[in-house]
Amino acid sequence: MQAKVETRPSVRRCAVGGALGLALLGAGLPAANAATVATTATTRDAGPGMSRFYDQKVTWSACEGTDMPKDLQCGKVTVPLDYARPEGRTLDVALARYRATGDSRGSVLLNFGGPGGSGVSELAMGGKEFMHLTNGYDVVTFDPRGVGRSSPVSCGPATMKIMEATDGDGGLTDPEDVLKRLRDAAAECAKYSGPVLPHIGTVDAARDMEVMRRALGDDRLNYLGFSYGTRLGAVYAARFPDKVGRMVLDGVDTLTEPLTEQGLAGARGQQTALENFLDWCVEDIACPFGRDARAARDQVERLVASLDSDPVPSAFGEPFTGQDMVGAIGQALYSRELWPSLERALAQLLEDGDTRGLQGFSSGGVTFPVRGDKGAGLTDEEDVPMDNLPAALMAINCADDPDRPTAAQVTASLGRLRARYEEASPVFGRYRLNQVLMCYGRPKGTDYIRDDVKDLDTARMLLVGTRGDPATPYRWTTETAGRLGPSAVVLDNRGEGHTGYASSECVHRKVDDFLLYGSLPPDGSSCGPESAGTGSD
Repeated sequence: MQAKVETRPSVRRCAVGGALGLALLGAGLPAANAATVATTATTRDAGPGMSRFYDQKVTWSACEGTDMPKDLQCGKVTVPLDYARPEGRTLDVALARYRATGDSRGSVLLNFGGPGGSGVSELAMGGKEFMHLTNGYDVVTFDPRGVGRSSPVSCGPATMKIMEATDGDGGLTDPEDVLKRLRDAAAECAKYSGPVLPHIGTVDAARDMEVMRRALGDDRLNYLGFSYGTRLGAVYAARFPDKVGRMVLDGVDTLTEPLTEQGLAGARGQQTALENFLDWCVEDIACPFGRDARAARDQVERLVASLDSDPVPSAFGEPFTGQDMVGAIGQALYSRELWPSLERALAQLLEDGDTRGLQGFSSGGVTFPVRGDKGAGLTDEEDVPMDNLPAALMAINCADDPDRPTAAQVTASLGRLRARYEEASPVFGRYRLNQVLMCYGRPKGTDYIRDDVKDLDTARMLLVGTRGDPATPYRWTTETAGRLGPSAVVLDNRGEGHTGYASSECVHRKVDDFLLYGSLPPDGSSCGPESAGTGSD
């Protein structure tokens, strides 16, 4: 069920796969082994076992695959499967780059978010947004371990079982049955994912980035990360503080909140984004909800409830429920540029019962890989399982989260949580509530991020927060900046949508100025809301 919205800017399309877009699949994927994660988070990164990885160089060649740009080059680095045992098995991490025009000062590494988004595919589709950076850098990205061509994880047929287990109100009416089904599905996820699964997560991905930095020949890591990519950048900065170059974190993730609180923040953010959309919609004569914003909100709530109780046939023959509609709306709200398309899609549903417009925001497919032990080499594009994005999303999030409530605790808390989620958002609350089940029954994830990514002594970093961001609320930007310490400089983007680089020319300019020329805006400065032109305070 990978989301594909071709009209969405590349940065936003990737970020959708992160905090919000696939909450329906938010349960039951195995996390990394706790002992392994704790070990890899504390083991020294230098040593004789690591020299063979740190001494390698990237060999670049034309990218193979469908619709790959001719000027995009691909390569790989080899990393330890288990950093606690660097002499053991290895895996390859896929890289892609656009070369600098003229003299290069090194590389800037991009992560587009997720977790679970393929950097190679995203740079191939949306690289034009970053071409200005080639004035000084090779623009490089990668598929993190477990993602895309880098030993992709999958749940196979269990993907559908997870969806079925978390669909509707089953988690509230019969939570014990749902938890059992999710536990059983998790075993299938482990079976289909191969040996990388116990070694997936942000701590290991950050260590892979250090191997990339050395293989690219850069003295320091210059980095631009979006959404989940901000978590990855922060973890790298904590592990390798003296190797941080010019680092930008856009759409800043939380480093401390548990998944239940993250789900609540997401529900509130989506509700606010929906209300902003409806305020805009009722000013347009074509709005299917009339001209009154409050009445429009009531109509949306009634429509969700109606479709949940009496789904309509979808374009593919499957029932289209209210939760399907909620998921599609949530994805469309990531970018203000998609509001006209969302307005038309909702009109199609209300006037003709046509679901195709809404399904266009969240359409995709699931194929099941051949079971077997994946090798260390890169996976061919056509062999990447279609459920890799949600499978990697949950595996990485669970590996990063140390909380593991028992079945009794989950059951006892669901009623209270439901009330909180529905208060946060009468439209998105139920959809997001399934995230409380995400990591049930899985090994405890690392506590490194929550406990140790703080008070950093690094070069100054630029953190961009967007006021109308439905996925990563602005307060996470200021909270994370305070946690990281004096090196963090905040840029306040007073706009709409998830992340600022693709939507605000002001943000785009200030980020490029920092990466290319080292020019940082003052801490607390802002970019004003934009439509077509630029704006800043």
